[in-house]
Amino acid sequence: MNSTGNSTDSRRRVLALAGPTASGKTRVGIALARALGGEVVSGDARQVYRYLDIGTAKPTTEERALARHHMLDVVDPDETYSAGHYAIDASAAIKSILDRNRVPILVGGSGLYLKATLDGFSPLPRTPRAVRGRLLDAAQEDPAGVYQRLREVDPVTAGRLHANDTKRIVRALEVFELTGTPLSVLHQQPMKRTEDWRVEWFGLEMDRQVLYRRIEERVDRMIAAGLVDEVRELERRGYSRELNALNTFGYREVFDHLDGELDLAETAAQIKMGTRRYAKRQLTWFRKETRLTWIDAGRVDAPAAILKFLDTH
Repeated sequence: MNSTGNSTDSRRRVLALAGPTASGKTRVGIALARALGGEVVSGDARQVYRYLDIGTAKPTTEERALARHHMLDVVDPDETYSAGHYAIDASAAIKSILDRNRVPILVGGSGLYLKATLDGFSPLPRTPRAVRGRLLDAAQEDPAGVYQRLREVDPVTAGRLHANDTKRIVRALEVFELTGTPLSVLHQQPMKRTEDWRVEWFGLEMDRQVLYRRIEERVDRMIAAGLVDEVRELERRGYSRELNALNTFGYREVFDHLDGELDLAETAAQIKMGTRRYAKRQLTWFRKETRLTWIDAGRVDAPAAILKFLDTH
């Protein structure tokens, strides 16, 4: 299904390519960029972080040489970066591509990031490190007191959070401190749209067992490519497992391995399990997006099928 209008639509065209992890989005995105004179904008919530290369399946140097990529290596792992921040930066990249008369191809599996960029987002502030550090220290010293503070300034948000959900409690307090407005009130405000583009939405799918086999093979390649050494280097740089960027599948398991809790085979098995679960969540999210035209990447030449669709719509 596609709701982008017909060929008389005068708005500038953007392609959005979504789908679960390991479904081949990187390869298809590059092929489309080369065929259409386009550039790829990564729509991955973890590829924005520097030094997270192998564990996020970031496009390789060789792949980046085939097509220009944007929204990779944007911030350090200890920096705050939300869907709203991403939407601002990705929209600027898309506008720059369009201004050079090229085709932006937004490629990723982070549904919230794609929607924030193309449909709009709640304008929330970027938190200075000093503010976040102070609130995190307070939460560590007196978690009950921090939660009580949130109940006083934003009872609606506090009511939907568990008292031990430090990450979200601190974020809500950050927003209130920086804006003077409860997070629950800001979430009720109209979404801020960036640009009015003509978006062609495509999703890659394949038989579930084929996808799971691809996931397992990719995890094995990541381990062989040096994922453990990548995490060692992150530790050497001072980045801990508690960071949001690193408290995710593919990294937390390797931290466990380095702490002696898992052997390498157990590490790989747990990463595979976590990645399969993530793929299921992605598919659940994207199945609700009615604008997607689904392409069975396990059965057809996905770039050719998408190009054919574009030619006839």
